[in-house]
Amino acid sequence: MKKNVLVFGLLSGLVITCFAVYSSISCYYNSNFKANEVVGYAGMLVAFSFIFLGIKNYRDKFNNGIISFGKAFKVGLFITLIASSFYVLTWVIEYYVFFPDWLDKYCSHMINEAKQSGVTQLELNKTNAQMNTLREMYKNPLFVVLLTYVEVLPVGLVISLISALILKRKARPGGLAATIA
Repeated sequence: MKKNVLVFGLLSGLVITCFAVYSSISCYYNSNFKANEVVGYAGMLVAFSFIFLGIKNYRDKFNNGIISFGKAFKVGLFITLIASSFYVLTWVIEYYVFFPDWLDKYCSHMINEAKQSGVTQLELNKTNAQMNTLREMYKNPLFVVLLTYVEVLPVGLVISLISALILKRKARPGGLAATIA
């Protein structure tokens, strides 16, 4: 299981890293945060398709076509953790080395977007308070890591859960694997 998880986790991590780098560079230089959110989450879905492939590969090639929900979810979880760690590591390097003022640009963008949308002063104050809270949280590298995991990990967990439900396969009486995937 270790080799399978490592291979598919690294592939997923490589894909998610490429999408993350593209998205953050585009955001930083173009300030098109909304479009890049779509690119970012699409990248997560493409990268996390390796969870499904990894579980299926493990079931079919290493487990004689049989896998329980729990084992399938475990394989998916480990692939998710590897890929998510790549994503977090990439962001931490980008943020601290290449884009140390990214958060200032993001907060300014969010405040300007709120102003342009014609929100009330109360809502604008709320947006300012949220951005100030985010700035405070980003002063602590541990929070940067945790907030970045929160962006990506839930998506991977949901895909692991769905993949495990789809790919689970019990042994038939007589030792043959069920034919229903």
